[in-house]
Amino acid sequence: MASGIFVGLSTIDLVHTVDEFPPANTKAVARSQEVFAGGPATNAAITFSLLGGKATLVSVVGRHAVAALVADELRGYEVDLVDLAPQSELSPAISSVWVNQLGQRSVVSVNATRGDIPNPQVDQSLLRKASILLVDGHLMSASLAWAASARTLGIPVVFDGGSWKLGTETILNFVNIAICSADFSPPGRISEDTVIQYLQSAGVRQIAITHGASPVRFVDTSHSGLIEVPQVDAIDTAGAGDIFHGAFCFHTANGSSFVAALREAARIATASCQVHGTREWMSVR
Repeated sequence: MASGIFVGLSTIDLVHTVDEFPPANTKAVARSQEVFAGGPATNAAITFSLLGGKATLVSVVGRHAVAALVADELRGYEVDLVDLAPQSELSPAISSVWVNQLGQRSVVSVNATRGDIPNPQVDQSLLRKASILLVDGHLMSASLAWAASARTLGIPVVFDGGSWKLGTETILNFVNIAICSADFSPPGRISEDTVIQYLQSAGVRQIAITHGASPVRFVDTSHSGLIEVPQVDAIDTAGAGDIFHGAFCFHTANGSSFVAALREAARIATASCQVHGTREWMSVR
């Protein structure tokens, strides 16, 4: 069984489905309300596990009363947890997510601004069993420590480039594969070509840039191109990028080529947009 380690953010996602996003100083009645464990690394780890892999999440959860929701959901999806701050009394980050009738979403969260851990420990025995490691950069100190150790052991390191964060330039030194959104932009890089050039100059060998429902652009050591994304009527796009990363890691860890793994990840992430939330996609994939 392929084993994946996912280092980064865990949140509690409070998701409201609305007819349209409310303007300032108004109230809206939601069509539905759901609560999930969330965060890029967390959703990717759960996706990896749902597809049949052995997933471990390295994150900050703690022992605040509402943190039990995260821990319980991870157990329910058979994701092991390495809690970097098990005695923390801080509440996990709570993300407020609004999803409208077009499947578009709007998110407000403190992310990991209160939760980075200085001098985090790396479980070397756990790492040696891993087939792949993903970092989302939200817990930068932990991401750096685990990525550096994985690189030393020859374990592929995948970078989830949702946005540029302080310390990203350092972590890229340990990254084999970068999967970035079109919003990912290093300082001073104003075009997609210059973003790719920047990543290549940092030593990243395989690069993919996602564009929502538009084709995924990829650059490998020997070729480049576009991967078409299946076209569907989206109901909810929340978490689709995280699901893409988890599916890519699963297929890569099980021996798929870079392009084949991207293609499967695009298919699964698209399926997730046809249902509400970040879990029901297993029923339609």
